[in-house]
Amino acid sequence: MANTPLMPKATAVWLVDNTALSFTQIAAFCKLHPLEVKAIADGEAAQGIKGLDPILTGQLTREEVEKAQGDPNYQLKLQGSKVVVPESKRKGPRYTPVSRRQDRPNAILWLVRNHPELKDAQIMRLVGTTKPTIAAIRDRTHWNSSNLIPSDPVTLSLCSQLELDMEVEKAAKNAPQPVAGGPVETLMPVEESTSDDALAAAFSFGTSKPIKREEEEVFDAEAVFANLGMPKKVSGEEAVEVEADAAGEEVEAGVEAKAEAEAEVVAGEEAEAGVEAEAEAEAEVVAAEEADAEAETDAEAEAGAEAEAVDETETDEAAKEK
Repeated sequence: MANTPLMPKATAVWLVDNTALSFTQIAAFCKLHPLEVKAIADGEAAQGIKGLDPILTGQLTREEVEKAQGDPNYQLKLQGSKVVVPESKRKGPRYTPVSRRQDRPNAILWLVRNHPELKDAQIMRLVGTTKPTIAAIRDRTHWNSSNLIPSDPVTLSLCSQLELDMEVEKAAKNAPQPVAGGPVETLMPVEESTSDDALAAAFSFGTSKPIKREEEEVFDAEAVFANLGMPKKVSGEEAVEVEADAAGEEVEAGVEAKAEAEAEVVAGEEAEAGVEAEAEAEAEVVAAEEADAEAETDAEAEAGAEAEAVDETETDEAAKEK
């Protein structure tokens, strides 16, 4: 896209109308298809587009156009810009596409592990994240820390290798320098690591000096099991007292058991008496109901007899009147 002229279709319209260039040359210069250029020449496409002069805008020279007109196989070359426009510095955090935002925690973990000298501000510039997210990943308190996989931010297209190298170099310059004259930790020299003594010490499976074993402490069984309920040796008086206490406890237990048995017997008798009383009450209720039923039956019979007598009397009187 850097070699594409400004307003390609408008430039193609001007070249078709004002030059004798072939469709292939115009299509190659304007990054269009030859058939599209042919449609522009036939008036089927780009009808409302006004042509743009590439010579006037400084994209082509007249000599370049004349040279291409003389040689049909020559391809036009875009003239370079005479003014260098510097890139505008971005303000604010780096924009990360939505499709790559889920990769930022993996990139942060990679930077924290492989470049611990980087500050949070530098990681924020590289990946476009926030300080709380970086702190959570450092402390392993991120909500998805168990599933994070360290990944290079350059391979994830979150930043360029040049930007990463610049930040690492800047962090190395700002890192504290080692104290002059202090001890410097280095690897063991080859002469020492491959000497006979070093090899013997590395591959020896034992030592020539006997190992002093610590004397085992002797424990007393009574002292060990003193607090675990083991029987103790007691004197005669203590044994008598213990037996007396045990006998007293047995007597008390027997008295309590006897009292409980008597209480159970009394409770059983009371329960039986209650059951008998309930049975008698039910029998009385049944007898009363039977008596009421007999009384109702007698009353109905008397009422029927009286009604029959009245009917007979009325019948006799009616017969006499006739």
